[in-house]
Amino acid sequence: MRVERLRNRAAVFALIAFIGVVLDRITKVWALAALSGGKNIDILPHLLSFTLVRNPGASFGLGSSFTWVISVLACVACAAMIAVVKHTKSLYWTIALALAFAGAFGNLIDRAQYAQGFLNGKVVDFINYGWSVGNVADIELMFAGIAVICLILIGIPLIERADE
Repeated sequence: MRVERLRNRAAVFALIAFIGVVLDRITKVWALAALSGGKNIDILPHLLSFTLVRNPGASFGLGSSFTWVISVLACVACAAMIAVVKHTKSLYWTIALALAFAGAFGNLIDRAQYAQGFLNGKVVDFINYGWSVGNVADIELMFAGIAVICLILIGIPLIERADE
């Protein structure tokens, strides 16, 4: 029974992560094609538009001088999420980890694909909120972060101890 539950959690993790990465890649390919040359598409004027930006940093462009460090941390985080998901019994944690993995891996692909040196590529951002520009991977990371906070506050354990 334990092996079957592990397979089910692994399948849920893999499916959500795969769909998340594919959505991120498709939207970034679209953004590169549709928004290059400074083109801007207004969705809700002054609130939401599509504008192509190449971001060397993390959220809000922080850490732009340390792109390779962000990339290495993303690699470590992705490996850790895969390792941890094998030990969680919670479907909710599995979903949160899959979303976080998809977001981290989606942006990591950009850092590797568009690198001029060691993992120093810029992430393709295009969803302009007026105060920040992001992408689908960032949205996945945001939802994963919210889910993790909620799971902690509700008290759902990430990994159950043997004595529980």
